[in-house]
Amino acid sequence: MDCKRNRRLGNKYLILFLLAILILGCKDDPAPKITEEEVAIVEEPEPVIEFGFNMDDYIVKRDTIKNGDTFGIILERNNVGYPKIFNIAEKAKDTFDIRRGLQVGKPYTLLCAKDSLETATCFIYQPNLEDYVVINFKDSIQAYRSRKPIKYVEKVATGVIEDNISLTLEEQGLSPRLAYKMADEIYAWTIDFRRLQKGDRFKVIYTDKYIDDTIYTGVDRVKAAYFEHNHEPFYAFEFMTDTTKGIVDYFNEEAKNLRRAFLKAPVKFSRISSRYNLRRRIAVYGYRVRAHRGTDFAAPIGTPIMATANGTVTKSERRGGNGNYVKIRHNATYETQYLHMSKRLVKVGQFVKQGDIIGKVGMTGNTGGPHVCYRFWKNGKQVDPFKQKLPEAKPISDSLKIKYLEFIQPIKYKLDNINFKPQITEEEPQTVIYQSNS
Repeated sequence: MDCKRNRRLGNKYLILFLLAILILGCKDDPAPKITEEEVAIVEEPEPVIEFGFNMDDYIVKRDTIKNGDTFGIILERNNVGYPKIFNIAEKAKDTFDIRRGLQVGKPYTLLCAKDSLETATCFIYQPNLEDYVVINFKDSIQAYRSRKPIKYVEKVATGVIEDNISLTLEEQGLSPRLAYKMADEIYAWTIDFRRLQKGDRFKVIYTDKYIDDTIYTGVDRVKAAYFEHNHEPFYAFEFMTDTTKGIVDYFNEEAKNLRRAFLKAPVKFSRISSRYNLRRRIAVYGYRVRAHRGTDFAAPIGTPIMATANGTVTKSERRGGNGNYVKIRHNATYETQYLHMSKRLVKVGQFVKQGDIIGKVGMTGNTGGPHVCYRFWKNGKQVDPFKQKLPEAKPISDSLKIKYLEFIQPIKYKLDNINFKPQITEEEPQTVIYQSNS
């Protein structure tokens, strides 16, 4: 019995001894360290901000205006009653006429409550890529216009002509609008781009336009250019001559205006489909010889038509074969006329500046296709504008000339130090942001 009792006591003390060693061993071992890599960091997602609203707070519905859609029908579909719709329309009309302002195909966004009915609380309409209209009726009714953030990025491009300028730009992945700006806006009266020679070369400083940092909308403006045609240099620098009216022209390194008093064409990105011809046979008149005293520029219906020079509108009407047309007197010598418009946008007596939109291309009157017939008068007689020695644009004033020469000095230095390479080099971005008032 004593032996058994001694064995039980011995086992008991052995167990206690082992437990003591285990406890002391745990105290001596340091606690395991958790490294930064082992810690899972959970970051909250960035809120989605658009039009000045946190989109995460709403059920967002996007669509475009369909045929038959009205502001009332859209809201009614989204659980807003007509008494409230009428009240919203009345309070918003000073900012935006919702009865006439909605155009088929334009996008809109509805911000709806996160409830079982998904009731609309805000209507956002986008008439174009940049601008938008907000009608917020979540609590009180607010209506305002705003604009998305816009960024302008300055870039540099160079090229050597092998065939034509459009192909040279296309091979570098550059916008064809850059070719248009140089050919039709800057050097229209200085260089004939239809007769460029192999080896002609150019350098240009321009800005690209982006909306919301991501939507590329093309070339915005050309700040300066150098074109070497047949080994002769032609500089061009953009300069604002009238800050009140926002008049911008291009001048060379000696402050001589590169523009003439008249634009070459009343529409952009067009082609001449029929020239001034006194012995032309016209299909709509049974192919009889009938003098064509105008120049036809083919363009899609709705293309903006520009006044080719400053002047006063003397006629804006619809008559016979002319269809809708506008006539402008520029001075005692020159008048211009624009035929077959789908819509006239100016009235008699209105003063217009060169480049102002006076109407839209159409097919009214006697015409076989969409175009604008551009007619040109000199001393009361219709003539071919391309055979006239047209006057130069108004020269820069002596006082402004000094300011201009100082202005172009650093730009010319930069332009002269650009090497001719058939590639694009992006410069340091220069950003202008239009703040939203949301």
